[in-house]
Amino acid sequence: MTLFVNDKPHEAPDAPTLFTTLEALALTPLRGIAVAVNDEVVARPDWPDFQLRPQDRITVIRATQGG
Repeated sequence: MTLFVNDKPHEAPDAPTLFTTLEALALTPLRGIAVAVNDEVVARPDWPDFQLRPQDRITVIRATQGG
């Protein structure tokens, strides 16, 4: 099934969770990221149980340092 991660298509197995999708993208070990699905923020503790559906739009935002 097709998901969109930061507006880019991503093929995922049927019935993936948000955690497995982020894991496949090597994003799960990172600190300082926020994730929204269809413009709704999903808390990190909810990632393993959050079921994704075809055409879901996942936005990953990474905090950066600077001044």
